[in-house]
Amino acid sequence: MATYLLVHGAMHGAWCWSEVIPLLELAGHDAIAVTLTGQGERADELTPEVGVWDHVNDIVSAAGESGDIVLAAHSYSGVLIGPVVEQLAGRVRSVVAAGAFLVEPGESLLDVEPEATARRYLEIAADSGDGWRVPASTAFLDQWGVVDPGLREFIGPRLTDFPLRAVTDPVNFDPVPLASVARHYLEHTDPPLASLTLSIQRARESGWRMSTIRTGHDLMLTAPAAFAQALLAASA
Repeated sequence: MATYLLVHGAMHGAWCWSEVIPLLELAGHDAIAVTLTGQGERADELTPEVGVWDHVNDIVSAAGESGDIVLAAHSYSGVLIGPVVEQLAGRVRSVVAAGAFLVEPGESLLDVEPEATARRYLEIAADSGDGWRVPASTAFLDQWGVVDPGLREFIGPRLTDFPLRAVTDPVNFDPVPLASVARHYLEHTDPPLASLTLSIQRARESGWRMSTIRTGHDLMLTAPAAFAQALLAASA
């Protein structure tokens, strides 16, 4: 039995795993869905000081004393993988980067985004986010390939503003612990997300096991059954 540590991406919360968790539990595993500081039901904790290290601490704290962990990181939370695995050394069985951004030590999320995208996030924060947050918007649903009207109605109101520091903070970690665990990259293809091109390339070149799922960026919501199967395969 594994413990799945499920970490959402930007503007989401633990709510996004509601369809996946029962499938993992049905297969005999435990599942812990983390809500990062300032996100989801913790939106009232969002301040200009919230950044990547708050989120790393959230994940480590949520792990508690669990062992045999499968760390599943979606989108933004991929940048947290390295320091989390370092702090949970010896307790992580495998890592699944699900449509996730991958950084090297000393890089921030903006460093692995296309230049135009990085510039747009900074401009949004400056123009409508008081200089320190990226306001949530249903416009992101188009970028993420969420087309089902029911899902758009479900996801849109639940999106929460995202701290700019989580975008700009560099992430420092020892890469050795991460290199010592099984690593899987789950790439979504319908539609793909151009911003992930560098991260996918890095995963391939670094020996991550690669697989694809035919859905959009919010894959745990748009294809929960197929996504759960992919997670189960990663822990096999």
